[in-house]
Amino acid sequence: MNKGELIEAVASQLNGSKTDASKAVDAVIASITNGIQNDQKVAISGFGTFVRKERAERKGVNPATKQPMMIAASTTCGFKPAQALKDAI
Repeated sequence: MNKGELIEAVASQLNGSKTDASKAVDAVIASITNGIQNDQKVAISGFGTFVRKERAERKGVNPATKQPMMIAASTTCGFKPAQALKDAI
């Protein structure tokens, strides 16, 4: 399911317009993003937890040249599903 399909699904469940559903989906995504940036963790009961993860600098290999290289440190997002979501799947 992509974002457009998600918006259609939300609109049909709410019996509303796609415009309103799009605003709702965008608001949820923005809120989760903001929560991860500020609090480093967003927990949605029955769904799961989004967490900010820090990756340290590490050694790697350039696949084109096979030469060793350093991969820069980065920040990423992780997701741990709740038991209710696991059971539903």
